[in-house]
Amino acid sequence: MCFISFFFLFMYMLVNMIGTIYLLMMNLVIFLEWEIVSFNSMNIVFSILLDWMSLLFMMFVSMISSSVIFYSKSYMKSELNLNRFIILVLFFVLSMMLLIMSPNIISIFLGWDGLGLVSYALVIFYQNIKSYNAGMLTVLSNRVGDVMLLMVIAWMMNFGSWNFIFYLDLMKSDLSMQIISCLIILGAMTKSAQIPFSAWLPAAMAAPTPVSALVHSSTLVTAGVYLLIRFNNLLLGTEFLKMLLLISGLTMFMAGISAIYEFDLKKIIALSTLSQLGLMMSILSMGMSDLAFFHLLTHAMFKALLFMCAGVIIHMLNDNQDIRYMGGLSLYIPLTSLCLNISNLSLCGIPFLSGFYSKDLILEMVSMSNLNLIIFFLYYFSTGLTMFYTIRLLMYLMVNEFNLLSVYNLYEEDYTMLKSMILLLIMSVISGSFLSWMIFFYPYMIFLPFNMKMFVIYVTIFGGVFGWLISLMNLYSMNKLILSYKLSNFLSLMWFMPNLFTYGINYNILKLGQNFMKNIDLGWSELYSGQGLYKILKNYSIIFNNLLMNNFKIYMYSFILWMMFMFFMKMI
Repeated sequence: MCFISFFFLFMYMLVNMIGTIYLLMMNLVIFLEWEIVSFNSMNIVFSILLDWMSLLFMMFVSMISSSVIFYSKSYMKSELNLNRFIILVLFFVLSMMLLIMSPNIISIFLGWDGLGLVSYALVIFYQNIKSYNAGMLTVLSNRVGDVMLLMVIAWMMNFGSWNFIFYLDLMKSDLSMQIISCLIILGAMTKSAQIPFSAWLPAAMAAPTPVSALVHSSTLVTAGVYLLIRFNNLLLGTEFLKMLLLISGLTMFMAGISAIYEFDLKKIIALSTLSQLGLMMSILSMGMSDLAFFHLLTHAMFKALLFMCAGVIIHMLNDNQDIRYMGGLSLYIPLTSLCLNISNLSLCGIPFLSGFYSKDLILEMVSMSNLNLIIFFLYYFSTGLTMFYTIRLLMYLMVNEFNLLSVYNLYEEDYTMLKSMILLLIMSVISGSFLSWMIFFYPYMIFLPFNMKMFVIYVTIFGGVFGWLISLMNLYSMNKLILSYKLSNFLSLMWFMPNLFTYGINYNILKLGQNFMKNIDLGWSELYSGQGLYKILKNYSIIFNNLLMNNFKIYMYSFILWMMFMFFMKMI
């Protein structure tokens, strides 16, 4: 099952690559319509939009998913239900493909909801209490976005069709623009885990590591960004984009700060994903959708590789995820350490790795834009924080002493995992340069003073130095550095968002639903509709049945009662 899925996805990636190059060279867009049902004047049509963007994105999704499935063959080999896991991953990929190539809001919703449903099944895959809690948090947060898309579907009935691709320019001059753009932005914020919906992203780490590699690189969390890229023409010029710029900037900042305090290997990488999602959303809200798409693709490569390396390390250390127990891994597993270091440096934007081409261009365009000081600070400080937590992670994993309490014989015995990581390693090095040549039809002209041009380098160096210093400290020293235990608690716990959402909003909403069910569905509603009506009708039917039996006593009793009633009425 693993090999067949890997083979077909890999072949599909090659087909998409050829199609992308052809459409780019010929400047073509292919729009297909498949008429499923035609009855009188009613047509049910399934539409597919194939342009260079959708084909290129599908190529990257199929490349990462083929590597992840090949990797799962070894990573999940002790799993009894491996075929079920592979089928769930394939459904996940198919939902994303449907979302990518849909010009129709209905089929986008099918892919969108498919992602949410299958992600829930994957997060609770290990079936323990932590997985169930994480899955419930994930699915309830994503339901908010589903409701927003349902409202968009209802509102777009005003236009006579759900093919939004034809109506983007028309909707600009309509009142609907404000309503639809607000709903689309809110829906994208839930899927891409922007504040205040950020709590589910680190919680989703309860899923198996191959799922994390797929989810955090090119599928679930990027669905919101991709939706905003498709609706970009409609959103330009709306007030909601300014709000999105601030929220996504704060998400970048919050994720970077929380990653500094975190000691769980997978959660550090998850928080770095959250930071990069904030970067994509913020540059998108400035109207540069091509740059957001460029960073989306380069980020997918090194983030998938980063999670795969984390999976190998967790396996080697007997399923231990705490980085304080790790150290000196470059001596024991050099090839995995090489992949981890390259993907981490690419995440930091080290020159001539894939992340550099997108991140550096984004920051230079921000420097040239007409922005206020808060947004400028959030961008550059978050970039420094990326280097900060990355160098701290590398120090804990590679340089510090090996701290595991037991003695383990660490060596790279599993070449299946290494083979699956080699393709992503190559792409993490070269994808930035070849994508920048391929997808930009015009050169970005950057004119900046020397110090502004070098500001990214300055911030990166400062972040690296502070990351090295913090890696030498323990948590107690870090708390003393912040000067306040309460403040450091606030910063380390993602501004209390997991607590607020888990115990505050989600718990109270579920409790409210339970009360409604007890008091209305099983209470008043049952008393006065279902059961109540049944009892009344049953009693009356017994009375009428007795009357119809022609029983003389009943007639006599009825007659006497009627006479008494009439006498009483006359007396009054």
